[in-house]
Amino acid sequence: MPELPEAEVVACQLRGALLGAQLTDCWVGRKDIVREGFPSLSWYTGSVLQQVDRYGKSVALRFVKKRTVRYLVAELGMTGLLLFPCVQIKYPQHVHLRMTFAGGREAELRYWNSRRFGRLSFLDQLGLDQYRARRFGHDPLAVSFADFQRLVTSRRGRLKPLLMHQQSLAGIGNIYANEILFRAGLHANVMADRLPATRVERLYQVTQEVLRSAIACGGSSVKDFFAPDGTEGQFKQCHLVYGKEGQPCPNRCGRTIRRLQSERSAFFCPRCQDLRRWR
Repeated sequence: MPELPEAEVVACQLRGALLGAQLTDCWVGRKDIVREGFPSLSWYTGSVLQQVDRYGKSVALRFVKKRTVRYLVAELGMTGLLLFPCVQIKYPQHVHLRMTFAGGREAELRYWNSRRFGRLSFLDQLGLDQYRARRFGHDPLAVSFADFQRLVTSRRGRLKPLLMHQQSLAGIGNIYANEILFRAGLHANVMADRLPATRVERLYQVTQEVLRSAIACGGSSVKDFFAPDGTEGQFKQCHLVYGKEGQPCPNRCGRTIRRLQSERSAFFCPRCQDLRRWR
């Protein structure tokens, strides 16, 4: 499932290949893939791609035509991909959007999504502002430590769900939550408001380090993610606990990585992330 690093990799490749290109055709294969703004689809033909941004796990394309600005927001969801034409697609029936461009390094961009948990939204500026306000909290790479500390210490609940709550911190999913918590030495079930300031600061630093390292590695291609040019993310080679059940702890503490019984995909070291110290 694409998370913040994968979405940032997608946005970066789109910037490099399509900024300044003119959209000559925009085809949507099925109306139910569009969350908002389907009636505005015809406006986009003839517009110029001016900017590409990332919000949480979504990618927003900013188009301009005759001083009017509109956006296309693509939610990557669990299986959503934005792909250039050089990528051979196994199941073309899952291509739900095809955009043709002139004047860019790539001639086409396709939105492929087999399970359709992600959607597309065609928005004006007000629509984008409202979309962001209701769906996204702080960006983990841009949030200040003061805001991050307030967010954590005011939360009466478990730490891992907080990291993955998109209206609090936008972009962290299960893979990176596991990796962040292990590197920070924190159990998934620790109560967030019980963390001392020193541990909150460490969590803040580790969150930034893990996400930035993952972006530099092209993200994590665990199952479904490919960048627009078809390359796989290599950060999966740096995973320390995710999917490592039964393997020795990489900290060499003598224990093995376990899976939380309450969560199918939560991995931890019972010694390095001992929950008892926080009770």
